[in-house]
Amino acid sequence: MILSIMKTIKYNHLSSEERDKIAVLRVAGLKPGGIGKVLGRNKSTVSRELRRNRTPVYDVYLAHNAQKRAQKRKREAARRPRLKNRVIRQYVITRIMRGWSPEQTSGRICFDHPGLSISHEAIYQYIYDPQNRKEIDLVPCLARSHRRRKNRGQSKTHSKSHIPNRISIDERPEHIEQRKEPGHWEADTMISRQSKAAIAVATERTSRLVKVGKIDQKSASEFRKALNRRLIQYPQHMKQTITYDNGSENVEHELVNKVLGTQSYFCHPYHSWERGTVENTIGLIRRFLPKKTNFATIAKEQIKRIETELNDRPRKCLAFKTPSEVFKSKCCTS
Repeated sequence: MILSIMKTIKYNHLSSEERDKIAVLRVAGLKPGGIGKVLGRNKSTVSRELRRNRTPVYDVYLAHNAQKRAQKRKREAARRPRLKNRVIRQYVITRIMRGWSPEQTSGRICFDHPGLSISHEAIYQYIYDPQNRKEIDLVPCLARSHRRRKNRGQSKTHSKSHIPNRISIDERPEHIEQRKEPGHWEADTMISRQSKAAIAVATERTSRLVKVGKIDQKSASEFRKALNRRLIQYPQHMKQTITYDNGSENVEHELVNKVLGTQSYFCHPYHSWERGTVENTIGLIRRFLPKKTNFATIAKEQIKRIETELNDRPRKCLAFKTPSEVFKSKCCTS
């Protein structure tokens, strides 16, 4: 009976207008109790506001500064601290410093510490947290070492597809994903802030064979010509499909299909893992041509040597055969 007649008491945060009034009334000499009566607030609410949001040095209450402090406190209150467990935190730090990715660290911790788990997203948030970076900066240990983490989600730059007759990777046949049939490629461009020149990269999914070409600029026509030059030499069963990202350099994909007899597919925006083979290949090329390399100064002979080096290197995923060996064996079978 008592509970049914009790009124629910709700607490509303002070508004910007109320903080303006508090500042004025305080200058007028009113105490927290008097200010509370004017505002219709409890005096403890006013006392707490004056204590928490005044200017610390001069003991002055400025409404606009108080509003900023309150908003900042509200934002920080909603952020949960990451990696609170000391064992998990130390495990993550040591693995990241050894060059492991957050995904590898997240996937491995359950083997090394049964019963413990942490998501790779939580690890990324821990690494990029400004407060944590003051104590230990793990960003340089990441493969890409971006100073700022890119916002997840799709950009609004292209609300509609700018690629004509774009076919989503969702429509790509399932057997291509299984890597059982040769002739399915992934393509991308490697760029540098130091030059207009770029590197065109194509990787065959089954053998991991890589074809690399230097282009004068990252444009659709240049990229199209580079793909045609590098792939036209192969028999038709070794060039069936090409999977791209949604970059503007891929808008002439239909002209590539016309010359090579291929079919185009496009991954979802900002889903680079859907073209993991070529992304990994670009990471390998970066060992030879690190970031900030001026590609305009790189000779075509050097590009060819890098291509040969990668194709003649044994790969664990190929049972330690080389991409060249596997690709040649697939070429011989029609």
